[in-house]
Amino acid sequence: MKVECFQTLAAVLRCGSFAGAAAEMNLSPSAVSLQMKQLESYFGQPLFDRSALQVRPTPFALEVSATLDGAIHAMESLRRRSAPVVEGKVTLGIIEPMQVKLLPPFTTLVRERYPNLDVRLERGRSTALVEALRSGTIDAAVVAQPESGASARVRWAPLFREPCVLVAPLDSTARTVKALLKAYEWIRFDTSTIAGSAAAEFVRRTAPDTRSRIELLSIPAIVAMASRGLGVSVLPQPDPYLLEAFPVRVVALGDAPPSRQISFVSRIAPAEDRVIAALLETLRSAIQRP
Repeated sequence: MKVECFQTLAAVLRCGSFAGAAAEMNLSPSAVSLQMKQLESYFGQPLFDRSALQVRPTPFALEVSATLDGAIHAMESLRRRSAPVVEGKVTLGIIEPMQVKLLPPFTTLVRERYPNLDVRLERGRSTALVEALRSGTIDAAVVAQPESGASARVRWAPLFREPCVLVAPLDSTARTVKALLKAYEWIRFDTSTIAGSAAAEFVRRTAPDTRSRIELLSIPAIVAMASRGLGVSVLPQPDPYLLEAFPVRVVALGDAPPSRQISFVSRIAPAEDRVIAALLETLRSAIQRP
């Protein structure tokens, strides 16, 4: 069985869909589907539940990916050992919510793998970072990718999809999402953002009469307010460190929660520039680290 099939499986699990994996691996969706069927034939059991509208990985698929992840990374390490030296200066933009999640493991890996690569960091909102990329101010960025209408003048590579959850005061007793939204004031996550807009649409569908006076961009600020009993909010899954500092009740939003696609974006395709390829590869490795 070809290594590429296992790499594609990892991409499907990372992106959450065959279409996302196809974009990441530069394949057609039908080619991704064919590779997954080849793997299923090889193992003699299904890797995906295809009974729903969107395919879902089986526990066995997760086990296969986890088993081979170390071996694939080891082979990549051997390949890099003989690859041209990656060096120079590069500016990477990153949205604020991803800084705590990605920067520590990413920086560690860059120093280990590419000691001669100087990565300058630029923070900002997704729209501003994409504009900075198009104008040449930065070289690449980690942003929330629009569900439609994404700029065709830059190259997109999916990293992972981040679901939204509802956070509520720890002592809240309402059993359902709708009841929690009716019992507390809704603290809006910035509705000018992709995740905030999706969250607002979810709240309007679930509890149209929800009260709301406050809108914030900062996830830590929203979680802190919910922890003090000042309201509930629908927002991207908070990091564990934040939940330790500000204990809240975290409620899942069903099988199809609002979410945002976190992607790597660059002017040059990773396949055409080894520095850009190194950034993307290192970010994907950082995502796998605890």
